[in-house]
Amino acid sequence: MDEIAFDGSLVWEKLARIDKLEEFISAVDSDDVKRAAELMRRASIDRETIAITLSKMVDADDEH
Repeated sequence: MDEIAFDGSLVWEKLARIDKLEEFISAVDSDDVKRAAELMRRASIDRETIAITLSKMVDADDEH
């Protein structure tokens, strides 16, 4: 996965296709890593992208 894909377009696009983008954003806002991961799996997002996204979620000091 390249940096452009992470910057939201790939993840958000796939979540929007299954009408789960708002639910994903809510999971991220509430630090619900399990729910965010589940939603990304349902959206058929690859494991590497899920792992990077989740690591950015838990690293509050990371600039993303």
